[in-house]
Amino acid sequence: MSVRERGSRYRSHLLTYFLAFSIVFITVAMVIYPKEAFDSAMTGLNLWWNVVFSSLVPFFILSEILMGLGVVNFIGVLLEPFMRPLFNVPGVGAFAMSMGLASGYPMDAVITCKFRRNQMCTEVEAERLLAFTNTADPLFMFGAVAVGMFGVPELGATIALAHYLSSFAVGLIFRFHGKNRDKQLTDSTCTKGNILVRSFRALYKQKQDDNRSFSELLGDSVKSSMNTILQIGGFIILFSVFLKIISVAGLTNFLDHAFAFILNVLGFSSNLSSALVIGLFELDLGALATSQADAPLLEKAVIVSALIAWSGLCVHGQVASIIIESGIRMGPYFAARFIHAVLAAVFTLLFMGPINTVAKVLSFPVMFNMGSTNTINFWLIRIEQAGKQVIILLGIVISLSIIIHLIRSLYFCIRR
Repeated sequence: MSVRERGSRYRSHLLTYFLAFSIVFITVAMVIYPKEAFDSAMTGLNLWWNVVFSSLVPFFILSEILMGLGVVNFIGVLLEPFMRPLFNVPGVGAFAMSMGLASGYPMDAVITCKFRRNQMCTEVEAERLLAFTNTADPLFMFGAVAVGMFGVPELGATIALAHYLSSFAVGLIFRFHGKNRDKQLTDSTCTKGNILVRSFRALYKQKQDDNRSFSELLGDSVKSSMNTILQIGGFIILFSVFLKIISVAGLTNFLDHAFAFILNVLGFSSNLSSALVIGLFELDLGALATSQADAPLLEKAVIVSALIAWSGLCVHGQVASIIIESGIRMGPYFAARFIHAVLAAVFTLLFMGPINTVAKVLSFPVMFNMGSTNTINFWLIRIEQAGKQVIILLGIVISLSIIIHLIRSLYFCIRR
């Protein structure tokens, strides 16, 4: 047995023992702290029902239907001239990017996984796509964080601008990821001829290949979406209980000290260390703890921006549960989240410091009442806003893609 094989076997044994003892510990701790486990499970359940379920299920269903009807293939051909040079991903990636920007995580993971299963992108392209489309939705940053937690509406523009710019920067960085594994899925219908004609051909071809009636497609979309949302709910509840258990057991103390040391080195208040520990696991609770910490607003804004970009191990668990069967690796995803967090923090520091006039220009009143998040009207407005954002984003990107295609076509005609 070679050294590499022995090392791999040794790591496999360690991982098996670690997972086994971790689950035993959590089980025993739940017996010792039943009230804390129950309360945290209810917190996770409320978060899933009030925030995740209502806002994501409609988009899960619609994305399934759009893919079955071939609309996503249509968009993919139109956006290939834009997405390929910038991010080195197929044009359909713009659909995942737009849905992720409007609806928030883990919408991007759901769509990327479907792309991979339907052979609309390669494994490495899926990893690149997942690296920069994992974003928070604007309503969360403007409404929940800026207004609901910090009480500073103007902060929303700064956080959102830093979040999305750093996300695109991650996309540009990860366009070079996996060059040695790059094998584009080529299709003769998507490489020659008029781009609009090719788009409609791709739509028709996908619909013919799918070969399901609309009623079958609708039923399958609802069934698949409900399975996904229930899976996400299970992970939210699990991580809520896990975070509470390790907290009451005192296992987060060493993380608290480690983050306090890092914050002191950076010149930040060590009072933010507990918020970083919470945000490491769960975003919403971490953002709330950051807003309540005794620290300057600038430092709190930088930390919450980094936490939103990181998104929390709870979201990472949801993403892992979604992509586990598609062959997409989690390593590049974790690396991208760390880079995203660092860049978002730096951008926030710049926007609130040397170039704070940028955020002021982009600030606008936020018509968002956090006191009515459980009402039907609230969620209808949320879905409406997200839908408008998807349409606007896709419209802008499609226009840019067509312009790029026309310029290229004109350039080749002149050369001939």
